[in-house]
Amino acid sequence: MIKILLLTDFSSGYSRNILKGVVKYAKEQGGWSFQRMPLYYRMVYGEKGVLDWAKRWNASAIIALLNDVNIELLNDLHIPIIVQNYRDRHQHVSNLTGNYFGTGVMAARFFINKGYRHFAYYGFKGSVWSRERADGYKDEIKKHRYPLYTFDDIPREEEEWSYNLVELAQWLEQLPKPIALFACDDQFALRISETCSIYNIKVPDDIAILGVDNDELLCNISNPPLSSITVDATNGGYQAGKLLHQLIKKEIPHPVNIIVEPLMIENRGSTEKYAVSDKHIRHILNYIANNYVNPISVTDLVKQVPLSRRVLEKKFKIETGDTLYQYIQNYRINEFKRLLLTSDDSLFDIAFRSGFDNYKNISRIFKKYNTLSPSEYRKRYNPDANVKSDN
Repeated sequence: MIKILLLTDFSSGYSRNILKGVVKYAKEQGGWSFQRMPLYYRMVYGEKGVLDWAKRWNASAIIALLNDVNIELLNDLHIPIIVQNYRDRHQHVSNLTGNYFGTGVMAARFFINKGYRHFAYYGFKGSVWSRERADGYKDEIKKHRYPLYTFDDIPREEEEWSYNLVELAQWLEQLPKPIALFACDDQFALRISETCSIYNIKVPDDIAILGVDNDELLCNISNPPLSSITVDATNGGYQAGKLLHQLIKKEIPHPVNIIVEPLMIENRGSTEKYAVSDKHIRHILNYIANNYVNPISVTDLVKQVPLSRRVLEKKFKIETGDTLYQYIQNYRINEFKRLLLTSDDSLFDIAFRSGFDNYKNISRIFKKYNTLSPSEYRKRYNPDANVKSDN
C-alpha cells in the first residue's frame, strides 16, 4: 500500500485540479491511500505534530500545497516530497512549479493584439509565481515600449483574504483609460472586478481584466465574468503522481521539477472589447472574429473599409502589432488549440471549424507554433478526449 500524506488547503481551483490529476494516476495504479492533514492539527500541534503524524501513519510520500511548509523538517522523514512552490522554489525536493514567465508573456500578447497601449499588473511580491508572471508581462510590454503600471498588494500569507479596498480603488481610478490589467491569479482578478463595481469603473470599457487558473466559480462570480488563462494543472497533478511513484520505487535517484504550462485564454466578458483607436481597424477585427471560419483574404478585408490596402495594412500593424495575415492565422490557431482542449471532435473537423481547409497544412503550422503536432498536443493536454475519429 502506497500512503500519500496531503498537506493541502483545497482553497483554489488550481489546487483541486492538481489533486484531481494525482488521484487519477493513483486510481490507474491501484493500491494507493491518501490522508489529508487537517489544518487545525497543524495549527494546534505545529510542525512537529505533522512530523509525528506522518511517522505514525507510515507515509510513503508527501504532497505539500501549503504556502509555508518547513521543508527541512519534512526531509527528516526521508521520503519523497513534492511541493507546490509559493515564496520560492525549494532545493533538494521536487517542485510542482510552472512556466510563470511564459504566462505573463501570453497575457501581454493577448492584450497587445486587442489594441491596448496602457497596461497594468496587480499582484504581490510574496510569491514566485506572482513575481515571474509580472516579469513575463513586463518583458513583453517593454519590447513594444508601452507604459506599465503595477500595484503590489500585501502578501497573502500574512492576511489571506484582506486587502485595502480604498488604496486599490485609488490606484485604479488614477490609471489611464482604457487599460489592460493582468492579475496574478483569479482571486486577485476578482478583487479588481469587485472594486471596479463598487467605484463605478466600467469593465471592460475602462479596464479589461485577465486572471490566471480559470477557476470557473471565481470567474463567474464576477460581473462581467472574468477572462482567465487556463493552465495544465490536472495533467501537472497526474505527472506529480507518476513522479512520486518513480521516487518511491527508486527508479529516479534525485528530485525532478514538474512544470505546469499555460494552455489558452478563456475569453469572457471582462476582455470582450477592443481598444484600438481607429474605427476602421475595429471593424476589421470584429469582421475577422465573426468570419474566421470562412475564407478571408486581405482583398476581402480591404473591401470592408474605405482604405487602400497599403494604408489598411500599415494601420493594422500599428494597432495590433501583427500583420493582417499573421493576425488571422494566430486567431485560427488559437481557436484550433481551444477545440483540441475542449472538444472530442476529430482533428479534421476541428481544422474545418477553425477556418482551415487543409488539415495537412494546419498540422505543419501548428507544430511550428507549438513544437507538437495536433494529435501529440491533444494526447498530452487533453488525454481524456473521447475522439470520434481522426481522419
